[in-house]
Amino acid sequence: QVQLVEFGGGSVQAGGSLQLLCAASVYAYNRYCMGWFRQAPGKEREAVAIIDIDGSASYADSVKGRFTTSRDNAKNTLYLQMDSLKPEDTAMYYCVARGPLTGRGLCRLNDNFGYRGQGTQVTVSS
Repeated sequence: QVQLVEFGGGSVQAGGSLQLLCAASVYAYNRYCMGWFRQAPGKEREAVAIIDIDGSASYADSVKGRFTTSRDNAKNTLYLQMDSLKPEDTAMYYCVARGPLTGRGLCRLNDNFGYRGQGTQVTVSS
């Protein structure tokens, strides 16, 4: 059983920063591919970032250079640091997980993730 709970959403002005956290309740968290998706009203779900079991990360072009994801395996926690936020970043952000994996290199941005949190809202005003 995998449970994911997101924290840290809120409202911020364009150019500002927010950090999202995802607390994962799962055995062998360090073997899970973790990631962030977002969905804005009327738009398709978008993969934002993923992080492999070795800590290597990939990002959507729309957030590259502005967002950074990291993981703390000792705390079963996933982070998403969002800087230089834009109004188009406004969306519900979801923490996702897939695994357990048998090795690194099996974690890709557009994978199907079997587990998802309840989401946290991020609103960026211009």
